[in-house]
Amino acid sequence: MKVIKKITGGLLLLSMLFFAQNNEVLAQQFKAGASITDITPHLGHPIVGNYNSPPATYIHDPLSVRTLVLDDGVKELVFVIVDNVHINREVFDAAKAMLDRDLNIPTKDVMMASTHTHSGISLNGEGLKSISPEIGVALDEYQNFVVKRMVDGVKIARENKALAKIAFGSVDVPEHVFNRRWIMKDSVLNPLGQLEIAKMNPGHSNALLRPAGPVDPEVAFIAVESQEGTPIALLANYSLHYVGGVPKGHISADYFAAFGNRVGELLETGSGIPAFVGIMTNGTSGDVNNNDYSKPRGESLPPYEKMHYVANDVADKVHQKYKELDFQSEVKLGSALSEMTLTVRRASPEILKNIALVRDYNGSEPMFHRLEKTYASRVFNMESSYPDSVQIVLQSFAINDIGIASIPFEVFTQIGLDIKEQSPFKNTFTIELANGSYGYLPTPAQHKLGGYESWLTTNRVQKDASDKITAELIKHFKQLK
Repeated sequence: MKVIKKITGGLLLLSMLFFAQNNEVLAQQFKAGASITDITPHLGHPIVGNYNSPPATYIHDPLSVRTLVLDDGVKELVFVIVDNVHINREVFDAAKAMLDRDLNIPTKDVMMASTHTHSGISLNGEGLKSISPEIGVALDEYQNFVVKRMVDGVKIARENKALAKIAFGSVDVPEHVFNRRWIMKDSVLNPLGQLEIAKMNPGHSNALLRPAGPVDPEVAFIAVESQEGTPIALLANYSLHYVGGVPKGHISADYFAAFGNRVGELLETGSGIPAFVGIMTNGTSGDVNNNDYSKPRGESLPPYEKMHYVANDVADKVHQKYKELDFQSEVKLGSALSEMTLTVRRASPEILKNIALVRDYNGSEPMFHRLEKTYASRVFNMESSYPDSVQIVLQSFAINDIGIASIPFEVFTQIGLDIKEQSPFKNTFTIELANGSYGYLPTPAQHKLGGYESWLTTNRVQKDASDKITAELIKHFKQLK
């Protein structure tokens, strides 16, 4: 009997050792790699992001694709974040098709988004197009270049993969986010001849009542280190539109790149190869910017000063929180993707009547608004050439107890807050302008207030689109959870 007990005990001990060793092997399977690839364009192309588009005459800092690849041994998740104001779906789809073909990475495992810098050139195909031999899609020269660099970035990040560990961090930085839409004491006319009570970027005055919506002060971030503790990458998310302060004609990646570079300095990553990659993604910031209209405007700052102040401050606060992180080697990854059809808004009889008046009007003063001619032309073009519906991509990632949603619009902050509140994950954030770009996405309540982001052509889809999108993303999360 004693012999049997000894044998049984020995087998139990061997079994425990085997499972312990096996679990250790599983824990060591998580790998990560990152890369930065340059997509800075030639000078002379028009810079987009504002109502005028001056030619690029100077490169202040490079535009880049910043890529992070996570691999749990079963599945890879890929983040591709591009320095551009917004990117059409066909550009992202072209890059994904190449990744699927060349690297066998499924589309649902690749999340691509733009940072929303307002100091880059267009990726909307405004140059001369030709058929790309790699993918058989008509792209212009810059689109084709960026597609290939996105693919290159993934290939390099894959080559850089090493055994890794991961952590989630969060810190509130409310000092730099302000709702840019304000409720006015008196109604104002918009360019389409309609009265409304919300105004974007109204300046400081006695005509303001209150901000029209909330802000989200959270900087959520994912930190990745090698098993030896060397920082590989940090991917952050902050609901701040952009900062600006860029001189006319300058190309710049704005505070997004400045943040990433500063994080690398604070972590003392040096100049080793592969290099550390700091990434800032754009959260739900469609109605949020860096201007506090509750106070009089101060003196104008020199170019780039405010941008670097914001980037450095956010990076410093993230770095302080980084010191407290609990890194994990056991990682489970998941992804979900679905497509949704949204109805395109059409001009009401009132709007059609008003734009007809504007198009025929030759007076020296505007009938309704200084931008009425611009919007009359936009509405006319939309009515004559835009489809009745659009097909959008909605995508979600899961990394252990982190849920990451993505939406192809400039998304109002309330939508991101609603997704966080309804999410079954412990930690959640949303990346906007992902997998395409279809204009602004207000909530139904914000549509009723009016304002720039709700004007027809600035917003192009049905007014309840945000509710449908939120419900679909929460469905993703519940599947992944």
